[in-house]
Amino acid sequence: MIANMHDIMVVAYLTALLILTIYGIHRYWMVMLYYRHGRKNLTSPEKFTQLPTITVQLPLFNERYVSQRVIEAACRLDYPADKLQIQVLDDSTDDSAAIAETVCRKMRAAGHDVEYIHRSNRQGYKAGALENGLKTCKGEFIAIFDADFVPERDMLMQAIHHFTAPEVGCVQTRWEHVNRRQSLLTLCQAIFLDGHFMIEHTARNRGGRFINFNGTGGIWRKTAITDAGGWQHDTLTEDMDLSYRAQLRQWKIVFLRDVVSPAELPPEITSFKQQQHRWTKGSAQTAIKILPGLMLSRLPWRVKIEAFFHLTSGVVYPSAVILALLVFPTFCFGGPSLLSPSSPLLWTLMMGLFTVMTFSAATFYIVAQKELGENWVRLLPLVPLLMAIGMGISLANALAVIGGLFSRTSGEFLRTPKYGIAASDHKNHWKGRATSFRHRGSLVAYLEVIFGLYLVACMVLAVVLDRAILCLPFLFIFATGYFYVGFLSLYSQWLSKRGGSPPTDSGTTLPLATDIIPAIQ
Repeated sequence: MIANMHDIMVVAYLTALLILTIYGIHRYWMVMLYYRHGRKNLTSPEKFTQLPTITVQLPLFNERYVSQRVIEAACRLDYPADKLQIQVLDDSTDDSAAIAETVCRKMRAAGHDVEYIHRSNRQGYKAGALENGLKTCKGEFIAIFDADFVPERDMLMQAIHHFTAPEVGCVQTRWEHVNRRQSLLTLCQAIFLDGHFMIEHTARNRGGRFINFNGTGGIWRKTAITDAGGWQHDTLTEDMDLSYRAQLRQWKIVFLRDVVSPAELPPEITSFKQQQHRWTKGSAQTAIKILPGLMLSRLPWRVKIEAFFHLTSGVVYPSAVILALLVFPTFCFGGPSLLSPSSPLLWTLMMGLFTVMTFSAATFYIVAQKELGENWVRLLPLVPLLMAIGMGISLANALAVIGGLFSRTSGEFLRTPKYGIAASDHKNHWKGRATSFRHRGSLVAYLEVIFGLYLVACMVLAVVLDRAILCLPFLFIFATGYFYVGFLSLYSQWLSKRGGSPPTDSGTTLPLATDIIPAIQ
């Protein structure tokens, strides 16, 4: 009986490890594809003899701290005033609606074409707001910026001429981060996103694979949106969904690696998890919706295979949870079985897969930093922390994957709180604003702490029993990740419950989760 249980445990562990290894090998492939195609310069586009009209859409929902900033930044864009329309698509239910409307009136008085559209319901959430804005937009092209973005003045001029190619339906720019070095948490988030944009987006786009519009920091051809079926809200990632539908209709997306759109990163862990949960669940929903038709299409297999890995990447999170639960008992306990941990073949196989999986993430992110011109050697000590945070959010994201695969509706679109952080604001200015946000997910945070305690118990047993000692470094990283994410989530939720009315900037500031880790200067 014990042997059979151990065999089941080992099979489950090996399955999870094999999945993680396959997706780890895919990361190596992304790096290889980047070096093969990514360094090619895009062909300089032809120039419009007469610039087309652009509508800039700014979707807002209860954004009291950033609505003025993004509206004013949109009005500063370097583009002919008679060719630029700005739509503020505001679904707000709090006092931020009055703030946004006041700023719009001020900008109109200054000569800008600014349209304020307020909906009394959130039907379709962001996708619904964008679709509603199309009814009155004047532009042939639609630029979209989320509330936390501060677009560069020349962004439109750098991107618009790529649409002289009639097959281009969308142009996506690379995200940059105004608070990149605010803390270890924001620095790790920046590294995660740098890998996605610098390696994945560049490799896929230059290598002839499908990529996704990232929901903001880009421009769409209006006819491409319409031809692809418009904005739809049956997934939480309406941007990825539209991207794939458009590319299936043979529209091309151009990724401009050297054109950046700055934005703020979530400064505390709960907002980061909320963002990751929405992206992960939405990707699973999009996979269910898009993959069957895509795999049956006449697209080249290299495109189909890459789309499969792209849309199903969330499967790594349930696999990571299984790995964390089973890594110690699989190696420590066992009976007289072919799959006993005393088997050299099993040990060699497991450790080989584990090594491939572990170093794939390190290679992926280090290459991205190197290509961005960062001092990647100084970032090497962060690799264990990147692994820890990735493991720490795995439980919440595993639940997101399950919800995305089996839920019949898209679910509520929980927007990521924005604090209005400036590039020079590393610690003090924004902290009091945290109490105005309400965070969810206390149960998951408690489970994350319990997972951390379980892994600590496994470490103690490994030392006491003198078995599976090689697991200790990984158990330590896993436990650190769950404790880090779990305790900071609970702290952030406790802090948000203390808030009443939003404090003023000059009011008393309370410590946030990021104060527990030092700022990166």
